[in-house]
Amino acid sequence: MEPDTQLSSVASALAGSDGAPGAGPEPLRGRRIGGTLSPLLRWETGLVVLLIGVVIFGLDTSSAFTSDSYLFSQVLGGQVGEIALMTLPMALIIITGEIDLSVASTAGMASSLMGYLFMHHWSIALIFVTVLAMGAVAGAFNGFLVTRVGLPSLAVTIGTLTLYRGIAIGILGANTYSTFPTFWTNIGVNPVPGLPFMSWAFLIFLVMAALVGIVLHMTPLGRTLFAIGANREAAQFAGIRVKRTKFMLYTFSGVVCAFVGILLTFRLNTAVSNNAYGLELTVVATALLGGISIFGGKGTIVGVLLANLVFAGIEGALYLTTGFNESAFPIVTGGLLLASVLIPNFPELRRRAREAVHRRRRLHGAAPSVEQGVSR
Repeated sequence: MEPDTQLSSVASALAGSDGAPGAGPEPLRGRRIGGTLSPLLRWETGLVVLLIGVVIFGLDTSSAFTSDSYLFSQVLGGQVGEIALMTLPMALIIITGEIDLSVASTAGMASSLMGYLFMHHWSIALIFVTVLAMGAVAGAFNGFLVTRVGLPSLAVTIGTLTLYRGIAIGILGANTYSTFPTFWTNIGVNPVPGLPFMSWAFLIFLVMAALVGIVLHMTPLGRTLFAIGANREAAQFAGIRVKRTKFMLYTFSGVVCAFVGILLTFRLNTAVSNNAYGLELTVVATALLGGISIFGGKGTIVGVLLANLVFAGIEGALYLTTGFNESAFPIVTGGLLLASVLIPNFPELRRRAREAVHRRRRLHGAAPSVEQGVSR
């Protein structure tokens, strides 16, 4: 692509876009929030239908599905809010065409550090600052390797996934710490006053989702993220500081994941090195189910919110079914992950398949002509 063409594509992206999946070959067509919502909600409408289906399935399984106690314990409580929080920075990073698989390990490392500092009688305020600063350093390290060293984000964050989990083990070893102040542990086990069905973690997620949504869809920074994901080279031609922006996103991800580690530790009332183990794939699957394109440049925070509700609802409904094995839930996660990648890209896959068929037909049609020419 010529530089002029690249610049024009980025200019249209910077004019305002949200890039919902299935929006066609121009993922960043100019659309403002105040304009028509039909293109924006195309993928989100499907998620709403899916969510309604999940609610119907849950109610058909048991009327307890919508009770306040069950919603708090299995749907909008537990680790749902913590996973949802991690999907926010994950969505932003994927929109720019990168990925961060170290999110759960960062949360686990934060939990270990938190337990270690409580063991050594640090003040609660200093513990919070130190743990969040550790998260910022962990995220900045990822960002440095991706943006400055130029390594692929997939390889980098797979490496730091293992590295940070190892550091968590090194900090706390086989020890656990379970003597946290009751005031803080109540945050994880008691619902929000006036909202008996919702955990504090999920309420924090809703507030953060609103803020992130405003930034992503209604500010120049958000349009910059879409432009980077749509065409990194063109974004650089347009004067966007791509490396600095990605570095900031990875740092933000580290801080959010460290905060999740704090919430998770208080909810479990236990600091242990394997806290949040294995949650990274659930975070990725939720972000992609929400319509964040794995290729970058597309997605909405509304979709991420709906995807979290769908995941939580499916999990809560399945737990009410007779004989459901909790260890089988990764099958659901994997299936939704594949579906969220295949469905938005089905038109492109179908187009490629048709082109391949046409090429084969042309080759087969040309073969007899070549043979006849040789015989003459």
